[in-house]
Amino acid sequence: MDLGLIISSAVKIIGFVFLMLMPMIAYIIWVERRFLAIIQDRIGPNRVGIPWTNVGLFGLGQPIADGLKSFLKEDFTPGHVNKFYYVIAPALVMVPALLTCAVLPFGRDLVLPFLDEPIRLVIADLDIGPIWIFAIASLGVYGIVLAGWASNSKYPFLGGVRATSQMISYEISLGLSIIPVLLLFQHLNLNDIVRYQSEHGWLLLPMWGDGWSVQRWLYLIPAGVAFIIFVVSMFAETNRTPFDLPECETELVAGYHTEYGSMKFAMFFMGEYAAMIIGSGLAVTLFLGGWSLPFGLDALVLGVFSDTWFSWVPALLSTGIFFLKIVCFMLFFIWVRGTLPRFRYDQLMKLGWIIFFEAALANIFIAAGILMFA
Repeated sequence: MDLGLIISSAVKIIGFVFLMLMPMIAYIIWVERRFLAIIQDRIGPNRVGIPWTNVGLFGLGQPIADGLKSFLKEDFTPGHVNKFYYVIAPALVMVPALLTCAVLPFGRDLVLPFLDEPIRLVIADLDIGPIWIFAIASLGVYGIVLAGWASNSKYPFLGGVRATSQMISYEISLGLSIIPVLLLFQHLNLNDIVRYQSEHGWLLLPMWGDGWSVQRWLYLIPAGVAFIIFVVSMFAETNRTPFDLPECETELVAGYHTEYGSMKFAMFFMGEYAAMIIGSGLAVTLFLGGWSLPFGLDALVLGVFSDTWFSWVPALLSTGIFFLKIVCFMLFFIWVRGTLPRFRYDQLMKLGWIIFFEAALANIFIAAGILMFA
């Protein structure tokens, strides 16, 4: 086995998962609490900062304090639960959410003067990127179902049943929604999809390269419909408001994690936010150019920094652009939570089966027609 490939993959895993994704999970929770506080006209967390001082740093130490509290809290297991499945359920929610990030390209190829070949800034450069994400992410529902069943309590059980039917329902529309996208790009490698958008215009912003063609502008219709269906289905898949019925407090106390505490509860929490970040990353990659800059500016950046000792700058800049787009998407998640009420369960199922399923199917035919005749 190639030792260089192992080292490169290990460095990318440490850099992307442990130095970027995990801190982002922690601090997007802080951002959400502050943002919701602004929406609801209150203060939010603003006290925890530098210990033993009066420096609060706007509460930026709150995620660290919450993490330490969860880690040091007594790990109590109720006597009435099925202990084996009760213990592994949080891991079955957290692990798939982290595995899906393997195929997300988080930056342009890194060019270093002392290396003969550029390093692709993606952990696993697979030719089945979206299929991998959908296949692995769908395993998370098993953790939720096991949590609800193993708790031997009626509220967690009802939450698990709700989560199962909800996630199965919206996985169909989620998968169908990206078919028009793949019809245009004609391959499944996410890095190549981003590179195509960098040169020919983003799917939802075709304003440079070949994006000025009549076909691409007509294609904004199925692309826009696909984007709406994808985003709403992603809300349902991640159990976010207004689709948070599996854990809604007004009916089920806390749903499938009612009987959980300490780090087990924290893993459910982290798994949800990791799934939100990965889902946002996939939406950005497919519809909004991934790590690329708009209006063909990537070519300008490459022209300035190519063949110099600063050839690594485009990769660094593109990584920052990618995570900035994800942050903007996450702010949209938070804004929706702070403004929209929760659906009734019959409304949720009707939206998935009666509206989105048929709309996603019709959208595929519209996209195919534009590609054939425009």
